Amino acid sequence: MFKFKRNELLASTIIKNLEKRNFNAFYAPDKDEALKMALSLINKDETVSWGGSVSLDEIKIKEYLEKNNYKVINRDKAKTPQEKKELILKGLQADVFLMSANAISYDGEIVNIDGHSNRIAALCYGPKKVIMIIGMNKVSKNLDSALLRARNTAAPINAQRISTIYKMNTPCLKTGACADCKCEDSICSNILITRLCFPKGRINVILVNEELGY
Repeated sequence: MFKFKRNELLASTIIKNLEKRNFNAFYAPDKDEALKMALSLINKDETVSWGGSVSLDEIKIKEYLEKNNYKVINRDKAKTPQEKKELILKGLQADVFLMSANAISYDGEIVNIDGHSNRIAALCYGPKKVIMIIGMNKVSKNLDSALLRARNTAAPINAQRISTIYKMNTPCLKTGACADCKCEDSICSNILITRLCFPKGRINVILVNEELGY
């Protein structure tokens, strides 16, 4: 109960700071409300794509969009690597792009680490609207701690997850910590700090008072 209240108060502060940075920002007390809030930002006639995200899976938004006949660009249904690449490229021109983040600071700066970097490419440019679902477990006090979280918590766990699908041999798979590696299969090719939303209101952040993703 006390942790929930503390997160609620902290979310209020972060939302104000995000708004100062030209983001649209919202608070959801749980996964169900986060789903409803995200859906309220999507029109049925808009095309929707997404980046790899455990948080999206946990609020079940992709499942909902598929079942309710939204116009989705679903790379997960690709039958070949080439088809997947084509769908990912098509997703960069979607009306709406769904994703999460690896960390966010109290001051409203958002940190993401990517290997192939299609996710952060869409965040920077392309889709008309971006919706980010961010659990309060990803909140860090400042930008330095957000970067540390992204590199030493999110990245090694995501490497473990991805290694169940693709063969990988990064140091963090063995140690659980970032080694600042230069491996060919590193999932940390690019580190993005999103400090302002441009144009104003393009990026919508939904802070969720639950642990979501890594």
